[in-house]
Amino acid sequence: MIRALLVLLALAAPAAAEEVVAALSQDRVSISTSFDGSEILVFGAVKREAPVPEGGPLGVIVTIAGPDEAVIVRRKDRRFGIWINVEGIDVERAPSFYAVASSLPLGTSLSETEDLRWSISPRRKLRAVGATDMAGDTPAFLEALLRVRQDADLYAVKEETVALRDETLFSAEIALPSDLTEGNYDTRIFLTRDGAVIDVYATSIFVQKVGLERMIYNLAHEQPLIYGLLSLFIAISAGWLASTVFRYILP
Repeated sequence: MIRALLVLLALAAPAAAEEVVAALSQDRVSISTSFDGSEILVFGAVKREAPVPEGGPLGVIVTIAGPDEAVIVRRKDRRFGIWINVEGIDVERAPSFYAVASSLPLGTSLSETEDLRWSISPRRKLRAVGATDMAGDTPAFLEALLRVRQDADLYAVKEETVALRDETLFSAEIALPSDLTEGNYDTRIFLTRDGAVIDVYATSIFVQKVGLERMIYNLAHEQPLIYGLLSLFIAISAGWLASTVFRYILP
């Protein structure tokens, strides 16, 4: 009975005035030994059953979030002449990669309330994660984490980089770095008008190591002892070979 009622309510609900119809240039990324990054083309259109509504300009926002990972953020302080970790926080989950591209400045196309609701900007995305307090000022540590990852090009905001034509067709290119974490990269496309989100489209990109990269990764995680011994053997062999070569070159 409850299920039937939900179905009836869904059928009775009015259709969205504007909907996202989108696709990606690729939904799988393979990481090999020669992988130096990739670019994902996001493109699509706005589907309407009526003329363009009156009001503020239409905004398109694209986000790509890598797999979550646990992070420890610590602050160093100089004590007794040496630098030591004095306090920090444990972040239970933070995106390993996060990119935002928009057709308008975020402040124009997205209200603070909607950003809080959907966790779109990197700052709101980090504030939404779980963090265990070990310090008195958790927001300051999250801001530091945000700064570090932005400097490493792991978090990025590219405003006004989504091309929107006649408030109907849109496209955006988002660069993925070379040091990607394996897993699903959740991709969301938001339509906004007057600062409010009016429709959302969600899909994902699967990133996986292949070839030699896959073999090394599996060996390191599934057979760490063998991986360590093999690494030690390679290091010793390389050192011996280098010393032999220099002995012949420089008698």
